[in-house]
Amino acid sequence: MTIRVLIADDQMMVREGFSVLLNAMPGIEVVGEAVNGREAVAKVRELAPDVVLMDIRMPELNGIEATREIVAADGAARVLVLTTFDLDEYVYQALRAGASGFLLKDASARQLADGVRVVAAGEALLAPSVTKRLISEFAKLSDVPRRAAQAADAACGELTERETEVLVLIAQGLSNAEIAERLVVAESTIKTHVSRILVKLGLRDRTQAAVFAYEARLVVPG
Repeated sequence: MTIRVLIADDQMMVREGFSVLLNAMPGIEVVGEAVNGREAVAKVRELAPDVVLMDIRMPELNGIEATREIVAADGAARVLVLTTFDLDEYVYQALRAGASGFLLKDASARQLADGVRVVAAGEALLAPSVTKRLISEFAKLSDVPRRAAQAADAACGELTERETEVLVLIAQGLSNAEIAERLVVAESTIKTHVSRILVKLGLRDRTQAAVFAYEARLVVPG
């Protein structure tokens, strides 16, 4: 199946450059472009893309708010945040808003295509080491509202002891294989646990699970 991509960025050169790169990749088609967050939200409704490459700093409606609206209105479109810096303070906010991961704007054509494919497949585009560094850093910087923390803490009651253990290890940046080795079980068992955790907590992917674990204070940033 062809992966349909929408590119949202206020810089024409970025949009055109990414369009050329992605359209040259097998199985990927750029179906539209947006110059701001408001237009991105509208075009998601109109074009039904599989993946949205979303810049954070855009006029009219920034990428964080646009991501929040897209995730709330459409369960199919996955948002991949574009940023200039790997420790952009807004990335954490975008992940909390529902983005499935982030990609640097200076990524190679292969990294860009691989990122789109990973997100389209329903996974989170954050390597375990990046997950740990990113979430830890911005959990310290972000002022999580008390009500959000309390809600997250209450939701944890839905998880079994083993599921909670797996959630903590996800937040610590471990891959499924590493978690399986740590708990001495099959990797397929961990995949099942992860799926149940996401369903019970109403989360989209591992990235959202990691954010949730920090907000519920299951993991303390170090």
